[in-house]
Amino acid sequence: MQVETKPEASGAPASVKLTFWTMTAMVVGSMVGAGVFSLPRRFAQETGVAGALIAWAVAGTGMLMLAFVFQMLAVRRPHLDAGVYAYAKAGFGEYPGFFSAFGYWASACVGNVTYWVLIMSTVGAIVPALGDGDTILAIVLSSIGLWAFYALISRGVREATAINRIVTVAKLVPIIVFILLAVFYLDPKVFAENWGGADYAGSLFSQVKGTMLATVFVFLGVEGASVYSRHAKRREDVGRATILGFLSVFAIFASVTIVSYGILPMSEIAELRQPSMAGVLEAAVGTWGEVFVSIGLIISVLGAYLAWTLMAAEVLLVAAKDDDMPRFLRRTSSADVPIPALVLSTALSQLFLIVTYFSEDAFSFALDLTSALTLIPFLLAAAYAVKVMLGWDGDRRRGSGGQLLVAALATVYTLFLLFAAGLKFVLVSFVVYAPATILFVMARREQGRRLFSPGEFVLLAISIAGAVLGIVALAAGWISL
Repeated sequence: MQVETKPEASGAPASVKLTFWTMTAMVVGSMVGAGVFSLPRRFAQETGVAGALIAWAVAGTGMLMLAFVFQMLAVRRPHLDAGVYAYAKAGFGEYPGFFSAFGYWASACVGNVTYWVLIMSTVGAIVPALGDGDTILAIVLSSIGLWAFYALISRGVREATAINRIVTVAKLVPIIVFILLAVFYLDPKVFAENWGGADYAGSLFSQVKGTMLATVFVFLGVEGASVYSRHAKRREDVGRATILGFLSVFAIFASVTIVSYGILPMSEIAELRQPSMAGVLEAAVGTWGEVFVSIGLIISVLGAYLAWTLMAAEVLLVAAKDDDMPRFLRRTSSADVPIPALVLSTALSQLFLIVTYFSEDAFSFALDLTSALTLIPFLLAAAYAVKVMLGWDGDRRRGSGGQLLVAALATVYTLFLLFAAGLKFVLVSFVVYAPATILFVMARREQGRRLFSPGEFVLLAISIAGAVLGIVALAAGWISL
């Protein structure tokens, strides 16, 4: 691997110029996280084999279109840095760009909460006081881990990314072993019985719809290479790394879900404690299978948490450098770590870690909210790609018909995801988004600029109205965490 060592004040890896294989590893490392260990139960709660196959076909196609969008934009707009956030700002203005940056950052922070809930649930199999990762003891221990990782990362990005490179490889081993063993022990009769789904699953459409947020969660990171696009040795490597990383991870995720249906009845998988992959493998090979997967989960959490914490800090840092976040978020330490951005990221994760105590299912709540928060950033990026391909963004060069079709399909897919998320998570997302405007106001005041344009006032009003409705709905019990 050839890299430059010239320092740069950012939350990106210390190796400023990233090669194709390094960026591919970053995409895979970002996507293959703790979420994959929860897939069997989550899918079995919603759908049978037929629904799962359709869901993966829809999600795979839709996310592939998004991956192609990031590939096309990396080539057509190489001057735009930080990926999702930069595309939203270029296409629709500073305030939507701010919301995109904040939403993407917030989703990374909430996603980190799922890792701690899942690891505590794993240990809870032998320490009942930890429950499903949502007891007071579990939250206290998770909080200690949260800030311990902050201390590790604050010492220097170089040390953190070195660990991440190791665990990216290590965490794939138990997942691949799980798939191979599940195929070997697969019972065709059990698989056939799970084909149509259990009685509680509902219609085929509702089964597919119910799994959409789970598929979004596990595919988060597909845009990882574009977030670090300004550090690429060659711009064309950004898109290539995105596509290769996506296809590799898609094969893994779909396999983990489908082979599980051949081990246990769907209703039994749905009742497994998380990480459900451990319970499935235990049913196939015995206790050692559960232990093996549990160890793999812990390794996966370590790598995924490092990758996403660094990515979250990078988004805040770049937004601050573009004057879309307050200036204090630009500051970096002598070790090239954006400390204020890192503190804010850890603090938001801490807040949502506490919120999980009040939820009915801590892991599912954090997973679904993580997915819902990313939908606006993804939708804006896809819609911007449509503008670029139509030549509506100031550049008269139109894209090909195929490129326009890809961008349109990606846009339709993200709109479908908003529908699949349902009113509950749309409203909760507004509750998270609306207060963030304080950061936008701080940035505008620092620059001595008008706080909002007329169009931005409309967006502000919509976000506040959505947040108020969300709070009322929670208070009245119309929706619950």
